[in-house]
Amino acid sequence: MGLSKRDLTEIQSQGIRWVDTDAMGLSRQGGAGPTDHKALNFSNQTSMIPVFSDQIQSSPYKAIKKDSSDAILIYAKDELLDTVTIPAEPNFYKLKTKDGIPYSKIATLHSKDVLATTVLQTCVRYRSRETSCQFCAIEESLKNGKTIERKTPEQLAEVAKAAVELDGITQMIMTTGTPKTSDRGAAILVESARAIKAVIDIPIQAQCEPPAEDFWFQELKDAGVDALGMHLEAVSDRVRKSIMPGKACVSMARYMSAYKAAVKVFGAGNVSTYILAGLGDTEEEILSVSKQLIQIGVYPFVVPFVPVAGTPLENYPMPDPDLLDRIFSELGPAIRARGIESEKLKAGCAKCGACSSLKSYEAETNG
Repeated sequence: MGLSKRDLTEIQSQGIRWVDTDAMGLSRQGGAGPTDHKALNFSNQTSMIPVFSDQIQSSPYKAIKKDSSDAILIYAKDELLDTVTIPAEPNFYKLKTKDGIPYSKIATLHSKDVLATTVLQTCVRYRSRETSCQFCAIEESLKNGKTIERKTPEQLAEVAKAAVELDGITQMIMTTGTPKTSDRGAAILVESARAIKAVIDIPIQAQCEPPAEDFWFQELKDAGVDALGMHLEAVSDRVRKSIMPGKACVSMARYMSAYKAAVKVFGAGNVSTYILAGLGDTEEEILSVSKQLIQIGVYPFVVPFVPVAGTPLENYPMPDPDLLDRIFSELGPAIRARGIESEKLKAGCAKCGACSSLKSYEAETNG
Protein backbone atom coordinates (compact mmCIF):
# COMPACT_ATOMS: atom_id res chain seq x y z
CA MET A 1 0.00 0.00 0.00
CA GLY A 2 0.94 3.64 -0.18
CA LEU A 3 -0.71 6.77 -1.46
CA SER A 4 -0.14 7.98 -4.98
CA LYS A 5 0.17 11.73 -5.47
CA ARG A 6 -3.32 11.77 -6.97
CA ASP A 7 -4.74 9.90 -3.96
CA LEU A 8 -3.28 12.46 -1.59
CA THR A 9 -4.52 15.37 -3.68
CA GLU A 10 -8.06 14.00 -3.53
CA ILE A 11 -7.89 13.28 0.20
CA GLN A 12 -6.56 16.73 1.07
CA SER A 13 -9.21 18.36 -1.12
CA GLN A 14 -12.12 16.34 0.30
CA GLY A 15 -11.01 15.31 3.78
CA ILE A 16 -11.60 12.07 5.67
CA ARG A 17 -14.76 11.18 7.60
CA TRP A 18 -14.05 9.72 11.05
CA VAL A 19 -16.41 7.01 12.19
CA ASP A 20 -15.68 7.65 15.88
CA THR A 21 -13.69 10.79 16.70
CA ASP A 22 -13.94 10.22 20.46
CA ALA A 23 -12.28 6.82 20.20
CA MET A 24 -9.46 8.36 18.20
CA GLY A 25 -8.89 11.23 20.60
CA LEU A 26 -9.54 13.96 18.04
CA SER A 27 -10.34 17.51 19.05
CA ARG A 28 -10.66 20.72 17.10
CA GLN A 29 -7.72 23.06 17.66
CA GLY A 30 -8.57 26.54 16.36
CA GLY A 31 -5.97 29.20 15.57
CA ALA A 32 -3.69 29.86 12.63
CA GLY A 33 -2.37 27.21 10.24
CA PRO A 34 -4.11 23.89 9.47
CA THR A 35 -6.58 24.24 12.34
CA ASP A 36 -9.19 21.77 11.14
CA HIS A 37 -6.63 19.17 10.07
CA LYS A 38 -5.02 16.16 11.70
CA ALA A 39 -1.54 14.78 11.04
CA LEU A 40 -1.67 11.20 9.78
CA ASN A 41 1.25 8.83 9.24
CA PHE A 42 0.50 7.12 5.94
CA SER A 43 2.69 4.23 4.84
CA ASN A 44 4.94 6.50 2.77
CA GLN A 45 4.55 9.99 4.29
CA THR A 46 3.00 12.15 6.99
CA SER A 47 0.28 14.51 5.81
CA MET A 48 -2.12 17.02 7.32
CA ILE A 49 -5.67 15.98 6.41
CA PRO A 50 -8.95 17.88 6.92
CA VAL A 51 -11.05 16.02 9.48
CA PHE A 52 -13.40 18.52 11.13
CA SER A 53 -15.03 20.65 8.42
CA ASP A 54 -18.73 19.94 7.88
CA GLN A 55 -18.06 19.65 4.15
CA ILE A 56 -16.15 16.39 4.59
CA GLN A 57 -19.36 14.57 5.43
CA SER A 58 -19.76 14.08 1.67
CA SER A 59 -16.17 12.85 1.24
CA PRO A 60 -15.74 9.36 -0.25
CA TYR A 61 -12.92 8.75 2.25
CA LYS A 62 -13.51 7.41 5.73
CA ALA A 63 -11.41 6.29 8.71
CA ILE A 64 -12.19 3.37 11.00
CA LYS A 65 -10.15 2.41 14.04
CA LYS A 66 -8.74 -1.05 13.37
CA ASP A 67 -8.80 -2.55 16.87
CA SER A 68 -7.20 -1.82 20.22
CA SER A 69 -3.97 -0.91 18.42
CA ASP A 70 -3.10 2.55 17.14
CA ALA A 71 -3.80 1.58 13.54
CA ILE A 72 -6.56 3.33 11.59
CA LEU A 73 -7.92 2.00 8.31
CA ILE A 74 -8.52 4.51 5.51
CA TYR A 75 -11.14 3.56 2.94
CA ALA A 76 -11.96 5.07 -0.42
CA LYS A 77 -15.65 4.20 -0.49
CA ASP A 78 -15.42 0.48 0.39
CA GLU A 79 -11.87 -0.11 -0.83
CA LEU A 80 -9.06 -0.18 1.75
CA LEU A 81 -6.59 2.48 0.69
CA ASP A 82 -4.02 2.56 3.47
CA THR A 83 -3.41 1.96 7.15
CA VAL A 84 -2.34 5.02 9.13
CA THR A 85 -1.40 6.08 12.64
CA ILE A 86 -1.67 9.41 14.42
CA PRO A 87 1.69 10.85 15.54
CA ALA A 88 2.17 10.43 19.28
CA GLU A 89 1.86 13.41 21.58
CA PRO A 90 5.36 14.87 21.91
CA ASN A 91 7.24 14.66 25.18
CA PHE A 92 7.67 18.42 25.43
CA TYR A 93 3.89 18.80 25.85
CA LYS A 94 4.30 17.41 29.36
CA LEU A 95 6.41 20.37 30.47
CA LYS A 96 5.70 23.88 31.71
CA THR A 97 7.75 27.07 31.68
CA LYS A 98 9.28 28.47 34.84
CA ASP A 99 6.20 30.68 35.18
CA GLY A 100 3.81 27.72 34.87
CA ILE A 101 2.66 27.96 31.25
CA PRO A 102 2.30 24.61 29.45
CA TYR A 103 4.75 24.31 26.58
CA SER A 104 1.84 23.31 24.32
CA LYS A 105 0.43 26.84 24.72
CA ILE A 106 3.65 28.30 23.36
CA ALA A 107 4.41 26.02 20.42
CA THR A 108 2.84 22.91 18.92
CA LEU A 109 3.82 19.90 16.87
CA HIS A 110 2.88 20.07 13.19
CA SER A 111 3.19 17.01 10.99
CA LYS A 112 5.70 14.67 12.69
CA ASP A 113 8.80 16.79 13.35
CA VAL A 114 7.96 20.48 12.90
CA LEU A 115 7.61 22.92 15.78
CA ALA A 116 5.14 25.71 15.02
CA THR A 117 4.18 28.83 16.91
CA THR A 118 2.19 32.02 16.42
CA VAL A 119 4.34 34.54 18.27
CA LEU A 120 1.60 37.19 18.41
CA GLN A 121 -1.84 35.57 18.57
CA THR A 122 -3.72 38.78 17.73
CA CYS A 123 -3.97 40.67 14.46
CA VAL A 124 -4.75 44.28 13.72
CA ARG A 125 -7.06 43.11 10.93
CA TYR A 126 -8.97 40.41 12.81
CA ARG A 127 -11.48 42.26 14.99
CA SER A 128 -13.36 43.94 12.12
CA ARG A 129 -14.97 41.94 9.33
CA GLU A 130 -14.30 44.94 7.09
CA THR A 131 -10.59 44.17 7.29
CA SER A 132 -10.23 40.56 8.46
CA CYS A 133 -9.25 37.62 6.29
CA GLN A 134 -12.48 35.65 6.07
CA PHE A 135 -10.74 32.28 6.33
CA CYS A 136 -8.69 33.12 9.42
CA ALA A 137 -9.27 31.89 12.99
CA ILE A 138 -6.08 33.22 14.58
CA GLU A 139 -7.74 34.52 17.76
CA GLU A 140 -10.13 31.61 18.31
CA SER A 141 -7.56 29.41 20.07
CA LEU A 142 -6.74 32.40 22.28
CA LYS A 143 -10.40 32.76 23.24
CA ASN A 144 -10.53 29.02 23.96
CA GLY A 145 -7.54 29.21 26.31
CA LYS A 146 -5.36 26.94 24.17
CA THR A 147 -2.57 29.47 23.79
CA ILE A 148 -1.29 32.79 25.11
CA GLU A 149 -1.40 36.12 23.33
CA ARG A 150 2.31 36.93 23.19
CA LYS A 151 5.09 34.38 23.39
CA THR A 152 8.28 35.94 24.73
CA PRO A 153 11.66 35.21 23.15
CA GLU A 154 12.72 33.44 26.35
CA GLN A 155 9.66 31.17 26.31
CA LEU A 156 10.16 30.27 22.65
CA ALA A 157 13.82 29.47 23.21
CA GLU A 158 13.01 27.27 26.20
CA VAL A 159 10.37 25.29 24.32
CA ALA A 160 12.41 24.98 21.11
CA LYS A 161 15.38 23.56 23.01
CA ALA A 162 13.20 21.00 24.77
CA ALA A 163 11.40 20.00 21.55
CA VAL A 164 14.65 19.32 19.75
CA GLU A 165 16.23 17.43 22.63
CA LEU A 166 13.17 15.41 23.68
CA ASP A 167 11.36 14.83 20.38
CA GLY A 168 13.86 15.19 17.56
CA ILE A 169 12.18 18.26 16.07
CA THR A 170 14.01 19.15 12.84
CA GLN A 171 12.73 22.64 12.03
CA MET A 172 10.69 25.48 13.49
CA ILE A 173 8.10 27.74 11.90
CA MET A 174 7.22 31.06 13.49
CA THR A 175 4.26 33.00 12.18
CA THR A 176 2.56 36.04 13.67
CA GLY A 177 -0.56 38.09 13.59
CA THR A 178 0.03 41.48 12.02
CA PRO A 179 0.64 44.32 14.51
CA LYS A 180 -0.01 48.00 13.84
CA THR A 181 3.65 48.73 13.15
CA SER A 182 5.09 49.15 9.65
CA ASP A 183 7.42 46.17 10.08
CA ARG A 184 4.24 44.02 10.06
CA GLY A 185 5.63 41.58 12.59
CA ALA A 186 9.24 41.36 11.45
CA ALA A 187 10.54 43.01 14.63
CA ILE A 188 9.10 40.45 17.05
CA LEU A 189 10.27 37.64 14.77
CA VAL A 190 13.81 39.08 14.86
CA GLU A 191 13.98 39.07 18.65
CA SER A 192 12.38 35.62 18.82
CA ALA A 193 14.80 34.04 16.33
CA ARG A 194 17.80 35.59 18.04
CA ALA A 195 16.79 34.11 21.40
CA ILE A 196 16.12 30.65 19.95
CA LYS A 197 19.37 30.43 18.03
CA ALA A 198 21.27 31.44 21.18
CA VAL A 199 20.25 28.16 22.86
CA ILE A 200 19.59 25.64 20.07
CA ASP A 201 20.71 25.23 16.46
CA ILE A 202 17.45 24.60 14.61
CA PRO A 203 16.45 25.77 11.11
CA ILE A 204 13.80 28.50 11.39
CA GLN A 205 11.26 29.87 8.94
CA ALA A 206 9.68 33.19 9.88
CA GLN A 207 6.33 34.25 8.38
CA CYS A 208 4.86 37.73 8.17
CA GLU A 209 3.35 40.18 5.71
CA PRO A 210 5.91 42.11 3.67
CA PRO A 211 7.35 44.83 5.90
CA ALA A 212 7.20 48.38 4.58
CA GLU A 213 10.99 48.51 4.28
CA ASP A 214 13.34 45.94 2.80
CA PHE A 215 16.08 46.27 5.44
CA TRP A 216 14.05 43.93 7.66
CA PHE A 217 15.02 40.97 5.49
CA GLN A 218 18.69 41.31 6.42
CA GLU A 219 17.69 41.90 10.05
CA LEU A 220 15.78 38.62 10.04
CA LYS A 221 18.67 36.78 8.41
CA ASP A 222 21.19 38.21 10.88
CA ALA A 223 18.97 37.14 13.79
CA GLY A 224 19.11 33.52 12.66
CA VAL A 225 16.09 33.16 10.39
CA ASP A 226 16.91 30.66 7.63
CA ALA A 227 13.84 31.05 5.41
CA LEU A 228 11.00 33.52 5.02
CA GLY A 229 7.33 33.07 4.20
CA MET A 230 5.23 36.00 2.98
CA HIS A 231 1.83 34.55 2.22
CA LEU A 232 -0.44 35.80 -0.52
CA GLU A 233 -3.28 33.31 0.10
CA ALA A 234 -5.13 34.73 -2.93
CA VAL A 235 -3.46 35.97 -6.12
CA SER A 236 -6.03 38.10 -7.96
CA ASP A 237 -7.06 41.57 -6.81
CA ARG A 238 -10.67 40.47 -7.24
CA VAL A 239 -10.41 37.72 -4.65
CA ARG A 240 -7.96 39.56 -2.41
CA LYS A 241 -10.31 42.51 -1.97
CA SER A 242 -13.38 40.37 -1.36
CA ILE A 243 -11.88 37.67 0.89
CA MET A 244 -9.09 39.57 2.67
CA PRO A 245 -9.83 43.29 2.34
CA GLY A 246 -7.40 44.47 5.01
CA LYS A 247 -4.47 42.43 3.81
CA ALA A 248 -5.22 43.47 0.22
CA CYS A 249 -4.10 46.98 1.19
CA VAL A 250 -0.59 45.60 0.81
CA SER A 251 -0.48 45.57 -2.97
CA MET A 252 0.62 42.75 -5.23
CA ALA A 253 3.32 45.11 -6.48
CA ARG A 254 4.70 45.37 -2.94
CA TYR A 255 4.60 41.61 -2.52
CA MET A 256 6.56 41.13 -5.73
CA SER A 257 9.18 43.73 -4.85
CA ALA A 258 9.49 42.23 -1.37
CA TYR A 259 9.95 38.75 -2.81
CA LYS A 260 12.77 39.95 -5.06
CA ALA A 261 14.50 41.73 -2.19
CA ALA A 262 14.08 38.76 0.16
CA VAL A 263 15.45 36.24 -2.35
CA LYS A 264 18.65 38.31 -2.56
CA VAL A 265 19.06 37.80 1.20
CA PHE A 266 17.81 34.25 1.78
CA GLY A 267 18.51 32.66 -1.60
CA ALA A 268 16.27 31.05 -4.21
CA GLY A 269 13.70 28.69 -2.70
CA ASN A 270 14.14 29.89 0.86
CA VAL A 271 11.48 32.53 0.30
CA SER A 272 7.99 31.11 -0.11
CA THR A 273 4.32 31.98 -0.22
CA TYR A 274 1.11 30.16 0.68
CA ILE A 275 -1.61 30.15 -1.98
CA LEU A 276 -5.03 28.77 -1.04
CA ALA A 277 -6.56 27.13 -4.09
CA GLY A 278 -10.34 27.22 -3.98
CA LEU A 279 -10.96 30.77 -2.72
CA GLY A 280 -12.08 31.98 -6.14
CA ASP A 281 -8.87 32.48 -8.11
CA THR A 282 -9.00 30.73 -11.45
CA GLU A 283 -6.62 27.96 -12.43
CA GLU A 284 -5.00 30.30 -14.94
CA GLU A 285 -4.52 33.04 -12.33
CA ILE A 286 -2.88 30.68 -9.84
CA LEU A 287 -0.59 29.20 -12.49
CA SER A 288 0.38 32.59 -13.92
CA VAL A 289 1.34 34.11 -10.58
CA SER A 290 3.00 30.91 -9.36
CA LYS A 291 5.19 30.71 -12.43
CA GLN A 292 6.23 34.34 -11.99
CA LEU A 293 7.18 33.56 -8.41
CA ILE A 294 9.16 30.48 -9.40
CA GLN A 295 11.23 32.55 -11.82
CA ILE A 296 11.97 35.05 -9.05
CA GLY A 297 13.06 32.16 -6.83
CA VAL A 298 10.00 32.03 -4.59
CA TYR A 299 8.41 28.67 -3.80
CA PRO A 300 4.63 28.89 -4.43
CA PHE A 301 3.19 26.52 -1.84
CA VAL A 302 -0.27 25.90 -3.27
CA VAL A 303 -2.58 24.32 -0.72
CA PRO A 304 -6.24 23.25 -0.98
CA PHE A 305 -8.44 25.69 0.92
CA VAL A 306 -10.19 24.08 3.89
CA PRO A 307 -13.08 25.97 5.53
CA VAL A 308 -12.59 26.55 9.27
CA ALA A 309 -15.47 26.58 11.75
CA GLY A 310 -16.21 29.96 13.29
CA THR A 311 -15.08 31.95 10.26
CA PRO A 312 -17.24 33.65 7.58
CA LEU A 313 -16.15 30.96 5.11
CA GLU A 314 -17.02 27.97 7.29
CA ASN A 315 -19.69 26.85 4.79
CA TYR A 316 -17.57 27.53 1.71
CA PRO A 317 -17.13 24.55 -0.65
CA MET A 318 -13.96 22.46 -0.66
CA PRO A 319 -11.80 22.78 -3.81
CA ASP A 320 -12.02 20.52 -6.85
CA PRO A 321 -9.31 17.79 -6.73
CA ASP A 322 -9.01 17.92 -10.51
CA LEU A 323 -8.14 21.62 -10.27
CA LEU A 324 -5.37 20.86 -7.77
CA ASP A 325 -4.04 17.96 -9.84
CA ARG A 326 -3.76 20.12 -12.96
CA ILE A 327 -2.06 22.96 -11.07
CA PHE A 328 0.39 20.64 -9.33
CA SER A 329 1.17 18.80 -12.56
CA GLU A 330 2.41 22.08 -14.06
CA LEU A 331 4.08 23.56 -11.01
CA GLY A 332 5.98 20.44 -9.93
CA PRO A 333 8.16 20.29 -13.06
CA ALA A 334 8.60 24.09 -13.04
CA ILE A 335 9.84 23.99 -9.44
CA ARG A 336 12.24 21.20 -10.29
CA ALA A 337 13.53 23.04 -13.38
CA ARG A 338 14.22 26.14 -11.26
CA GLY A 339 16.12 24.03 -8.74
CA ILE A 340 14.02 24.99 -5.73
CA GLU A 341 12.57 21.60 -4.79
CA SER A 342 11.16 21.42 -1.29
CA GLU A 343 13.86 19.02 -0.04
CA LYS A 344 16.52 21.62 -0.84
CA LEU A 345 14.91 24.30 1.32
CA LYS A 346 16.29 25.06 4.76
CA ALA A 347 12.98 25.35 6.62
CA GLY A 348 9.30 26.12 6.27
CA CYS A 349 5.90 24.89 5.19
CA ALA A 350 7.07 23.97 1.70
CA LYS A 351 9.95 21.90 3.10
CA CYS A 352 7.55 20.08 5.44
CA GLY A 353 5.04 19.64 2.62
CA ALA A 354 2.42 17.99 4.83
CA CYS A 355 -0.44 20.39 3.99
CA SER A 356 -0.26 19.89 0.23
CA SER A 357 0.59 17.10 -2.19
CA LEU A 358 2.56 19.56 -4.39
CA LYS A 359 5.84 18.15 -3.06
CA SER A 360 5.13 14.74 -4.60
CA TYR A 361 4.66 16.33 -8.04
CA GLU A 362 8.24 17.61 -8.03
CA ALA A 363 9.58 14.12 -8.67
CA GLU A 364 10.07 13.08 -12.28
CA THR A 365 8.07 9.91 -11.72
CA ASN A 366 5.52 9.22 -9.01
CA GLY A 367 2.30 7.16 -9.05
